[in-house]
Amino acid sequence: MAKEKDVTTETEILNAAKRVFQQKGMDGARMQEIADEAGINKALLHYYFRSKQLLFEAVFKSLFFVLAPEINKILNDDSSIFDKIKNFTNNYISFVIKHPFLPNFIIQELNRNPEFITKLITNQYFPNIENFKNTVKKEINEGIIKPIKPEQLFINVLALNIFPFVSKPILKEFLKLNDKQYHQLLEDRKTEVADFIINSIKI
Repeated sequence: MAKEKDVTTETEILNAAKRVFQQKGMDGARMQEIADEAGINKALLHYYFRSKQLLFEAVFKSLFFVLAPEINKILNDDSSIFDKIKNFTNNYISFVIKHPFLPNFIIQELNRNPEFITKLITNQYFPNIENFKNTVKKEINEGIIKPIKPEQLFINVLALNIFPFVSKPILKEFLKLNDKQYHQLLEDRKTEVADFIINSIKI
């Protein structure tokens, strides 16, 4: 029973932390806020997670292990490169709209804590792009898409999907959009990004 209670409490903490990080981001969130959201005292929160950084990493891992298998499935199924681009874009943007702090966290950790990212890369669920690359080469040979290095195409897909999330403050200012309008812009990009990339490579 004690072990079951520990698992339940930890899950409640992670769910509460997700909500607070969603609202405040990593820098704005406070451990006391997370404890209050989870309905526990701060001492108990520190018993499970000694610091906000460790808690944030735990939240990130829990979300990563939801997203990564889905992305892996898209990259490695038997669909066409056009369908891979459409499905990747739709799934990624939909997921990050719900958890917008994730891209900035990855960039932050790449600079501050590369060991954490290295551990993720070696995880069995980390996306593998070999099938994606093979599909690109196959469809080039079949005359379906223009010649392009698979790695460059994958970077283009990643960059166009990630950028609007990491640059939200400056883009909102440039484009003169409020939060509701910016959310709609992100929803629109589910098709805009895919269409743009597909039109650039199809013959």
